[in-house]
Amino acid sequence: MVSEFTGPPSVLPPAVDYSPFATTYQDRADYVPSVVDALLRVAEVRRGDAVCDIGAGSGHLTEPLLQRGFHVDAVEPTPAMRELGERRTHGYPHVRWYEGRGEASGRASEAYALVTFGSSFNLTERPLALAETARILRDGGYFACLWNHRVLDDPLQARIEELIHDRIPVYSYGVRRADQTDVIVRSGLFETPVVVSGTQVFRLPSQAWCDAWASHSTVGQQSGNGFTGLVDEIRELVRAEAGDFIDVPYTTKAWVARLSRGDKDAPR
Repeated sequence: MVSEFTGPPSVLPPAVDYSPFATTYQDRADYVPSVVDALLRVAEVRRGDAVCDIGAGSGHLTEPLLQRGFHVDAVEPTPAMRELGERRTHGYPHVRWYEGRGEASGRASEAYALVTFGSSFNLTERPLALAETARILRDGGYFACLWNHRVLDDPLQARIEELIHDRIPVYSYGVRRADQTDVIVRSGLFETPVVVSGTQVFRLPSQAWCDAWASHSTVGQQSGNGFTGLVDEIRELVRAEAGDFIDVPYTTKAWVARLSRGDKDAPR
Protein backbone atom coordinates (compact mmCIF):
# COMPACT_ATOMS: atom_id res chain seq x y z
CA MET A 1 0.00 0.00 0.00
CA VAL A 2 1.41 3.40 -0.94
CA SER A 3 1.74 5.65 2.13
CA GLU A 4 3.52 8.69 0.69
CA PHE A 5 3.17 10.77 -2.46
CA THR A 6 5.57 9.37 -5.03
CA GLY A 7 5.05 11.90 -7.78
CA PRO A 8 2.89 12.18 -10.88
CA PRO A 9 2.76 9.69 -13.72
CA SER A 10 5.78 9.97 -15.98
CA VAL A 11 3.81 11.52 -18.84
CA LEU A 12 1.03 14.05 -18.35
CA PRO A 13 -0.50 16.48 -20.82
CA PRO A 14 -0.13 20.16 -19.89
CA ALA A 15 -2.64 21.41 -17.37
CA VAL A 16 -5.29 23.76 -18.74
CA ASP A 17 -4.13 27.33 -18.07
CA TYR A 18 -7.06 29.33 -16.73
CA SER A 19 -5.09 32.57 -16.43
CA PRO A 20 -6.95 34.28 -19.32
CA PHE A 21 -10.29 33.48 -17.67
CA ALA A 22 -9.44 34.12 -14.02
CA THR A 23 -10.55 37.71 -13.53
CA THR A 24 -14.19 37.03 -14.38
CA TYR A 25 -14.48 33.44 -13.17
CA GLN A 26 -15.52 34.59 -9.71
CA ASP A 27 -18.70 36.13 -11.21
CA ARG A 28 -20.10 32.71 -12.09
CA ALA A 29 -23.23 31.48 -10.34
CA ASP A 30 -22.88 29.31 -7.25
CA TYR A 31 -23.80 25.63 -7.16
CA VAL A 32 -27.37 24.86 -6.15
CA PRO A 33 -27.11 24.59 -2.33
CA SER A 34 -29.55 21.68 -2.04
CA VAL A 35 -27.36 19.62 -4.39
CA VAL A 36 -24.24 20.36 -2.35
CA ASP A 37 -26.12 19.23 0.77
CA ALA A 38 -27.37 16.07 -0.96
CA LEU A 39 -23.86 15.25 -2.18
CA LEU A 40 -22.53 15.51 1.38
CA ARG A 41 -25.29 13.28 2.72
CA VAL A 42 -24.52 10.60 0.13
CA ALA A 43 -20.81 10.86 0.99
CA GLU A 44 -21.58 10.34 4.68
CA VAL A 45 -19.20 13.08 5.79
CA ARG A 46 -19.47 15.09 8.99
CA ARG A 47 -18.36 18.52 10.13
CA GLY A 48 -14.63 18.54 10.74
CA ASP A 49 -13.87 15.84 8.16
CA ALA A 50 -10.97 16.46 5.78
CA VAL A 51 -11.98 17.23 2.19
CA CYS A 52 -9.73 17.83 -0.83
CA ASP A 53 -11.25 20.12 -3.45
CA ILE A 54 -9.31 19.60 -6.70
CA GLY A 55 -9.41 22.18 -9.46
CA ALA A 56 -10.74 24.54 -6.82
CA GLY A 57 -10.47 27.61 -9.05
CA SER A 58 -11.65 30.73 -7.27
CA GLY A 59 -13.40 28.80 -4.51
CA HIS A 60 -16.91 28.23 -5.85
CA LEU A 61 -17.11 24.83 -4.14
CA THR A 62 -14.37 25.37 -1.56
CA GLU A 63 -16.31 28.09 0.25
CA PRO A 64 -19.60 26.12 0.54
CA LEU A 65 -17.61 23.22 1.97
CA LEU A 66 -16.01 25.54 4.53
CA GLN A 67 -19.38 27.06 5.38
CA ARG A 68 -20.62 23.56 6.23
CA GLY A 69 -17.79 22.99 8.68
CA PHE A 70 -15.29 20.88 6.73
CA HIS A 71 -11.51 21.19 6.78
CA VAL A 72 -10.59 21.79 3.15
CA ASP A 73 -7.35 21.43 1.22
CA ALA A 74 -7.91 23.28 -2.06
CA VAL A 75 -5.75 22.21 -5.02
CA GLU A 76 -5.52 24.49 -8.06
CA PRO A 77 -2.88 24.54 -10.83
CA THR A 78 -3.38 28.11 -12.11
CA PRO A 79 -1.71 30.75 -9.87
CA ALA A 80 -4.17 33.52 -10.83
CA MET A 81 -7.14 31.32 -9.94
CA ARG A 82 -5.49 30.16 -6.73
CA GLU A 83 -4.93 33.76 -5.66
CA LEU A 84 -8.64 34.54 -6.14
CA GLY A 85 -9.60 31.48 -4.14
CA GLU A 86 -7.25 32.39 -1.33
CA ARG A 87 -8.81 35.85 -1.15
CA ARG A 88 -12.34 34.47 -1.16
CA THR A 89 -11.65 32.03 1.68
CA HIS A 90 -9.26 34.22 3.67
CA GLY A 91 -11.51 34.44 6.73
CA TYR A 92 -11.90 30.67 7.19
CA PRO A 93 -9.52 28.97 9.66
CA HIS A 94 -9.62 25.47 8.19
CA VAL A 95 -8.50 25.92 4.60
CA ARG A 96 -5.14 25.49 2.89
CA TRP A 97 -4.36 26.15 -0.76
CA TYR A 98 -1.87 24.15 -2.81
CA GLU A 99 -0.56 23.99 -6.34
CA GLY A 100 -1.47 20.68 -7.97
CA ARG A 101 -3.81 19.02 -10.41
CA GLY A 102 -6.26 16.18 -10.63
CA GLU A 103 -3.75 13.63 -11.87
CA ALA A 104 -1.02 14.68 -9.40
CA SER A 105 -2.46 16.49 -6.40
CA GLY A 106 0.67 16.40 -4.26
CA ARG A 107 -1.43 15.47 -1.22
CA ALA A 108 -0.71 12.64 1.21
CA SER A 109 -2.14 9.16 0.71
CA GLU A 110 -5.26 8.11 2.61
CA ALA A 111 -5.80 11.61 4.00
CA TYR A 112 -9.37 12.54 3.03
CA ALA A 113 -12.94 11.46 3.61
CA LEU A 114 -14.07 13.15 0.38
CA VAL A 115 -12.37 14.40 -2.79
CA THR A 116 -14.35 16.84 -4.94
CA PHE A 117 -14.02 18.17 -8.48
CA GLY A 118 -16.21 21.24 -9.01
CA SER A 119 -16.40 21.91 -12.77
CA SER A 120 -12.88 20.54 -13.11
CA PHE A 121 -13.07 16.77 -13.67
CA ASN A 122 -13.59 17.32 -17.40
CA LEU A 123 -10.25 19.17 -17.54
CA THR A 124 -8.31 16.13 -16.35
CA GLU A 125 -7.23 12.84 -17.81
CA ARG A 126 -10.13 11.27 -15.97
CA PRO A 127 -8.79 7.72 -15.41
CA LEU A 128 -5.58 9.20 -13.97
CA ALA A 129 -7.55 11.64 -11.82
CA LEU A 130 -9.65 8.78 -10.46
CA ALA A 131 -6.52 6.79 -9.61
CA GLU A 132 -5.06 9.82 -7.83
CA THR A 133 -8.33 10.32 -5.97
CA ALA A 134 -8.30 6.70 -4.80
CA ARG A 135 -4.73 7.17 -3.56
CA ILE A 136 -5.53 10.14 -1.33
CA LEU A 137 -8.89 8.86 -0.03
CA ARG A 138 -9.27 7.04 3.25
CA ASP A 139 -10.86 3.59 3.21
CA GLY A 140 -14.56 4.09 2.62
CA GLY A 141 -14.05 7.61 1.30
CA TYR A 142 -15.93 9.21 -1.57
CA PHE A 143 -15.24 10.87 -4.91
CA ALA A 144 -17.60 13.56 -6.25
CA CYS A 145 -17.67 15.58 -9.44
CA LEU A 146 -20.25 18.22 -10.27
CA TRP A 147 -21.06 20.96 -12.74
CA ASN A 148 -23.44 23.87 -13.11
CA HIS A 149 -25.42 23.78 -16.36
CA ARG A 150 -27.57 26.57 -17.73
CA VAL A 151 -31.06 25.28 -18.46
CA LEU A 152 -31.04 25.56 -22.22
CA ASP A 153 -34.79 25.41 -22.79
CA ASP A 154 -35.20 28.69 -20.91
CA PRO A 155 -36.20 31.17 -23.69
CA LEU A 156 -33.30 33.60 -23.21
CA GLN A 157 -30.74 30.83 -22.70
CA ALA A 158 -32.03 29.12 -25.85
CA ARG A 159 -31.38 32.31 -27.81
CA ILE A 160 -27.88 32.57 -26.38
CA GLU A 161 -27.27 28.94 -27.32
CA GLU A 162 -28.42 29.64 -30.88
CA LEU A 163 -26.03 32.57 -31.05
CA ILE A 164 -23.11 30.41 -29.87
CA HIS A 165 -23.83 27.68 -32.42
CA ASP A 166 -24.26 30.27 -35.16
CA ARG A 167 -20.80 31.69 -34.43
CA ILE A 168 -19.21 28.27 -33.70
CA PRO A 169 -21.05 25.76 -35.94
CA VAL A 170 -19.11 22.77 -34.57
CA TYR A 171 -19.36 23.89 -30.95
CA SER A 172 -19.29 21.09 -28.37
CA TYR A 173 -19.48 21.04 -24.58
CA GLY A 174 -17.23 17.99 -24.52
CA VAL A 175 -17.55 15.69 -21.52
CA ARG A 176 -18.77 18.32 -19.04
CA ARG A 177 -22.42 17.60 -19.94
CA ALA A 178 -21.86 13.86 -20.35
CA ASP A 179 -22.83 11.07 -17.95
CA GLN A 180 -19.74 10.32 -15.84
CA THR A 181 -20.96 6.91 -14.65
CA ASP A 182 -19.11 4.82 -17.21
CA VAL A 183 -15.65 6.31 -16.67
CA ILE A 184 -16.07 6.02 -12.89
CA VAL A 185 -17.17 2.38 -12.99
CA ARG A 186 -14.60 1.35 -15.61
CA SER A 187 -11.79 2.61 -13.36
CA GLY A 188 -12.47 -0.38 -11.10
CA LEU A 189 -11.72 1.88 -8.12
CA PHE A 190 -15.21 3.06 -7.19
CA GLU A 191 -18.68 1.71 -6.71
CA THR A 192 -21.47 2.75 -9.07
CA PRO A 193 -22.06 6.46 -8.43
CA VAL A 194 -25.18 8.04 -7.05
CA VAL A 195 -26.36 10.93 -9.24
CA VAL A 196 -27.93 13.95 -7.56
CA SER A 197 -29.23 17.06 -9.28
CA GLY A 198 -31.37 20.08 -8.65
CA THR A 199 -32.39 23.27 -10.39
CA GLN A 200 -32.61 26.79 -9.01
CA VAL A 201 -33.23 30.17 -10.61
CA PHE A 202 -30.53 32.67 -9.68
CA ARG A 203 -31.30 36.38 -9.96
CA LEU A 204 -28.01 37.97 -10.93
CA PRO A 205 -26.77 41.39 -12.03
CA SER A 206 -26.81 41.27 -15.82
CA GLN A 207 -23.46 42.98 -16.22
CA ALA A 208 -21.66 40.59 -13.85
CA TRP A 209 -23.33 37.58 -15.45
CA CYS A 210 -22.24 38.71 -18.90
CA ASP A 211 -18.74 39.46 -17.62
CA ALA A 212 -18.58 35.85 -16.41
CA TRP A 213 -18.89 34.66 -20.01
CA ALA A 214 -15.33 35.89 -20.48
CA SER A 215 -14.28 33.02 -18.15
CA HIS A 216 -16.01 30.33 -20.21
CA SER A 217 -12.98 28.37 -21.35
CA THR A 218 -15.00 25.86 -23.41
CA VAL A 219 -16.39 28.66 -25.57
CA GLY A 220 -13.14 30.62 -25.49
CA GLN A 221 -11.01 27.76 -26.74
CA GLN A 222 -13.40 26.94 -29.59
CA SER A 223 -14.11 30.49 -30.74
CA GLY A 224 -10.49 31.59 -31.04
CA ASN A 225 -10.08 35.21 -32.10
CA GLY A 226 -13.86 35.64 -32.19
CA PHE A 227 -14.28 35.10 -28.45
CA THR A 228 -14.40 38.76 -27.41
CA GLY A 229 -16.89 39.57 -30.16
CA LEU A 230 -19.11 36.66 -29.16
CA VAL A 231 -19.13 37.75 -25.52
CA ASP A 232 -20.08 41.26 -26.66
CA GLU A 233 -22.97 39.85 -28.69
CA ILE A 234 -24.20 37.90 -25.67
CA ARG A 235 -23.96 41.09 -23.64
CA GLU A 236 -26.06 43.02 -26.17
CA LEU A 237 -28.69 40.29 -26.25
CA VAL A 238 -28.97 40.20 -22.47
CA ARG A 239 -29.08 43.99 -22.24
CA ALA A 240 -31.98 44.08 -24.68
CA GLU A 241 -33.93 41.22 -23.10
CA ALA A 242 -33.24 41.32 -19.37
CA GLY A 243 -32.37 44.81 -18.18
CA ASP A 244 -30.24 45.27 -15.05
CA PHE A 245 -30.95 41.81 -13.63
CA ILE A 246 -31.24 38.43 -15.28
CA ASP A 247 -33.02 35.34 -13.93
CA VAL A 248 -30.95 32.32 -14.90
CA PRO A 249 -32.06 28.75 -14.15
CA TYR A 250 -29.10 26.47 -13.37
CA THR A 251 -29.07 22.75 -12.83
CA THR A 252 -26.26 21.45 -10.65
CA LYS A 253 -25.57 17.78 -11.35
CA ALA A 254 -23.22 15.63 -9.30
CA TRP A 255 -21.86 12.09 -9.37
CA VAL A 256 -20.88 10.69 -5.96
CA ALA A 257 -19.05 7.35 -5.70
CA ARG A 258 -17.66 5.38 -2.79
CA LEU A 259 -14.16 3.94 -2.93
CA SER A 260 -14.42 0.24 -3.68
CA ARG A 261 -13.56 -2.11 -0.86
CA GLY A 262 -10.21 -3.79 -1.34
CA ASP A 263 -8.97 -1.45 -4.08
CA LYS A 264 -6.11 -0.21 -1.88
CA ASP A 265 -4.44 -3.58 -2.36
CA ALA A 266 -5.07 -3.69 -6.10
CA PRO A 267 -2.11 -3.07 -8.43
CA ARG A 268 -1.85 0.45 -9.82
